[in-house]
Amino acid sequence: MTRIPYLCFAWLMLLLALIGAVLPLMPTTIFLILAAWGFARSSPRLEQRLLDHPRFGPVLRNWREYGAISTPTKAVACAGMVFGFSVFLLSAHPAPWVVVGVAAFMLASALYVVSRPGSNAASRSDARREGSRQS
Repeated sequence: MTRIPYLCFAWLMLLLALIGAVLPLMPTTIFLILAAWGFARSSPRLEQRLLDHPRFGPVLRNWREYGAISTPTKAVACAGMVFGFSVFLLSAHPAPWVVVGVAAFMLASALYVVSRPGSNAASRSDARREGSRQS
């Protein structure tokens, strides 16, 4: 009975990820990560299909195994945050305390993204693991 809410959540996150794949301001990766999380709790078969997907699977596996975000993805994420904050600032004309709050949240988010290891760290870890198996 608890599988159904997770399955509905996963499908919703997958739908949002697909929308994010075509809309420039909507993120994709975070929704894919959340979809994989929901499928892991509701349908291992659908989770595996997502992990095996040729385009999205490597991103999900890098995140799951290493907490890694590729350098191009980090750049796009940070640029998107700057763009989104600029649009917010210029179009909403918020109160100064709101600007400070949103800026602090965006900065903390950007610092978190930048602090994650790159996918090259995942590659080095895989190479070390392969090397230790051959020894």
